[in-house]
Amino acid sequence: MNLDKFKHQHLDILGAITGLRTLVQHGIAEQASAIAQQIVAMSGFIKLHLAVEDRVLYPALEQSGNAQLARMSRQYRGEMDHIANAYLAFAAKWNTPRLLASQPEVFRSEANAVLRTLYERMQREDHEFYPAIEAGAPA
Repeated sequence: MNLDKFKHQHLDILGAITGLRTLVQHGIAEQASAIAQQIVAMSGFIKLHLAVEDRVLYPALEQSGNAQLARMSRQYRGEMDHIANAYLAFAAKWNTPRLLASQPEVFRSEANAVLRTLYERMQREDHEFYPAIEAGAPA
């Protein structure tokens, strides 16, 4: 299975996170409008990636005839449900400048937690899940 599209989407998401981090470093209240726009843009990348995983990657692995990959797919899908829901709730809450400007430290705390979880998940996919798929069996 060719995973180039998934890997490229990870790079897009990581780039968006880096852009968000840069904006935050210049002041949450001062950059509230740009931060809200970045969250909306980043959500587009993330929603696209989640949709392709749900509609293409996981079903293909679960129907592949490879029991180990099917098991990994179910595990990763189940874990991603929680991560995706947490991110989507975060994005829905923090996509308006007014709330960002009025609660910058709450935003910082929530962003750190949600984005760290998302980053760690992408790292696991890049270093464990995708290599196992490419090899045809888990590492």
